[in-house]
Amino acid sequence: MSKIILVTGGARSGKSGFAESLCKARNNSTAYIATSVAFDDEMKERVRKHQESRPQEWQTYEIYKDIYTIIDEISQKHDTVILDCITLLVNNLMFVDGIDIDNATEQEINELEEYIKDQVTKMIEEVKKTDLYFVMVTNEIGLGVVPSYKLGRVYCDFVGRINQMLGKLSDEVYFTVCGIPTKIKG
Repeated sequence: MSKIILVTGGARSGKSGFAESLCKARNNSTAYIATSVAFDDEMKERVRKHQESRPQEWQTYEIYKDIYTIIDEISQKHDTVILDCITLLVNNLMFVDGIDIDNATEQEINELEEYIKDQVTKMIEEVKKTDLYFVMVTNEIGLGVVPSYKLGRVYCDFVGRINQMLGKLSDEVYFTVCGIPTKIKG
């Protein structure tokens, strides 16, 4: 039976470090699902720092679309998975079809959100078919000011609703602030 854990918090709150510590405490048979796309030098440096922080034994899967298609394969090789992070996954999926959010209709935005929810739902459904210890990292971006531009508002809405969905589907949820994780569910 799988165990699904969601770790949330603000930027630089210690989410990834805490999530990694949960996985390190279990075993060295960890799969790391990296959802970022290193599109500039600054992002490449962030990726490098994340890579250095995790054990060399961990196998990395760089994917953000159709993650559900590799869950069975991962479960054959690993007991533990960390997915870092949901917010980048949502960001990347928003631009898969090249939709211009600023000029998109409400229907197009709703269809895009349904596509993203479907991607995440299928992933969770596949995880629940396994015995994986599955840790997801996300950002709690809804604690700040609502962005003044449409793309930012749509992104915040999408991430907020995906986080709510994952919070309900997770066995445990942790909120991390100032490097201190607090269990809020489970």
